[in-house]
Amino acid sequence: MRTPAGQECPHYYADFHRGHNRQECRLLGRNPAGPRWQPSDCGHCLVPRIVMANACPYLRLEAVLQPGVLGIGRHVEVHASCDQYGTTVTEPEIGCGHCHEAFLPRSAPGDDR
Repeated sequence: MRTPAGQECPHYYADFHRGHNRQECRLLGRNPAGPRWQPSDCGHCLVPRIVMANACPYLRLEAVLQPGVLGIGRHVEVHASCDQYGTTVTEPEIGCGHCHEAFLPRSAPGDDR
């Protein structure tokens, strides 16, 4: 669904049908610690970019909303892990480095590539 910042995000949900006025980030909703989510937080979130760059089904994202000083400068901190290999992913846009090895072309014997 398209966020208030104009990006597609699978974790954003909005319902304005028949008078409803409901917006939420379901990724941040899993982690109740921290400040409450606001629609303006979508503009500072890296999750839409990560999801667009890496569509690995084993990539697990967790997010925490970090408050700024006096409420200014809030940002979304994203942590990623791989469900298949159980490792922490340092660059979520790229992935863990193991899941996509099966898709790499293999060279034939005697091929000097």
